[in-house]
Amino acid sequence: MSSVEIGLWSFPVLILLIFLRVPIGAAMLGVGVVGAWMVTGKWTVILAQMKAVAWNTNANYSLSIIPLFLLMGQFAARGGLSQALFNAASAFLGHRKGGVAMAAIGACAGFGSICGSSLATAATMAQVALPELRAKGYSGGLATASLAAGGTLGILIPPSVVLVLYAILAEQNIAKLFLAAFVPGIIAAASYLVVVALYVRFHPGSAGSSPRLPWAERIPALIAVWPVALIFFLVVGGIYLGWFTPTQAAAIGAAGTGLVAWLRGGLAGGALMQCLRETAVSTGMIFFIVLGATVFNSFLAFSRLPQMGAEWVTAQGFAPMTVLIIILVLYIVFGCIMDSLSMIVLTIPIFFPIVTAMDFGMTPEHFAIWFGILVLMVAEIGMITPPVGLNLFIISAMARTVPIRETYKAITWFVSADLLRIILLTAFPIISIFLV
Repeated sequence: MSSVEIGLWSFPVLILLIFLRVPIGAAMLGVGVVGAWMVTGKWTVILAQMKAVAWNTNANYSLSIIPLFLLMGQFAARGGLSQALFNAASAFLGHRKGGVAMAAIGACAGFGSICGSSLATAATMAQVALPELRAKGYSGGLATASLAAGGTLGILIPPSVVLVLYAILAEQNIAKLFLAAFVPGIIAAASYLVVVALYVRFHPGSAGSSPRLPWAERIPALIAVWPVALIFFLVVGGIYLGWFTPTQAAAIGAAGTGLVAWLRGGLAGGALMQCLRETAVSTGMIFFIVLGATVFNSFLAFSRLPQMGAEWVTAQGFAPMTVLIIILVLYIVFGCIMDSLSMIVLTIPIFFPIVTAMDFGMTPEHFAIWFGILVLMVAEIGMITPPVGLNLFIISAMARTVPIRETYKAITWFVSADLLRIILLTAFPIISIFLV
């Protein structure tokens, strides 16, 4: 068996291990080690690599931004910022048809601006908004689907952990990628609001009604979210204005949200240690996935599969846009069976060399940024695409009285909006790169 054939067979083996519930990091690490041994035939090569790869991978300074953003999300949830965001959005939108669901999505967008995790955004906002949605007479499908889709805004609106990993893998500027993701993220949030408006029009009985609140109640609710606006300005604005590096901004954001949580009593008792513990667990999981992907991609480099794939695609004379569309479709398919983080670290070292070898009529930096935003968008679709959309599982576990089929039916409306947005961003790259 040739080295390229070994590389090709590694993918079905890896997918089989994932279906057998082997942790994705362990699966990539195991397949990478065994595959590298089969290609080289020498354990000494593998041992020489393994003694340094863990340090070289996880000692990357840019990776330090990940635990800081995760800790910022933990502090934000403890500080009651998620509740304040939902209250403010509900005060202005709750009286409209479908307004409470819109408020939940708006709150997810606000929380996503200080939390770079989709799962954390979905889980946190579900705790706040789900009881209110059900109490207001919203159908189970609309309530759960709105929160699952809104949770994806956690990785679309900067800061984004997934985008940080893409920047590291593709060797791109993190700040520029954050800037490029801002407009597509706002478009995503607006499209979800439109979906809710259309859904309640076609399903009138799916949403209850709420009274219009007077301005005397709206203004205090709006003022209560000032910490979110301040932290977002310090983190994102500080990066763009040149005050901080992305890592420094993440540290300031974590300190700021921690201070807010402490002042509001959210870190009393053992809450601080729980925040640190949950951040450490999530960070360890992410770093182990990155380590496994590094070993697996090193094995693929030994097999020369990525190089051969790039040469084959170039030799076929496919139009660049055709290749890009095929890759985006593959991402949507992969998103149905694995989480976005694993998908990014596994596939970028394979697909990125292929697309960068083609001429898309823009500078290499602009193309890398545009491609990163597209990958981020299709990865987000996988979070809410049956049968293995992780956000769907998170929300369904918290809404046990809602049959999963109701959530699946309602989520198709949001997935349709996502697909239309992907087409828009693919057809008009300027939407992603004009700020850059």
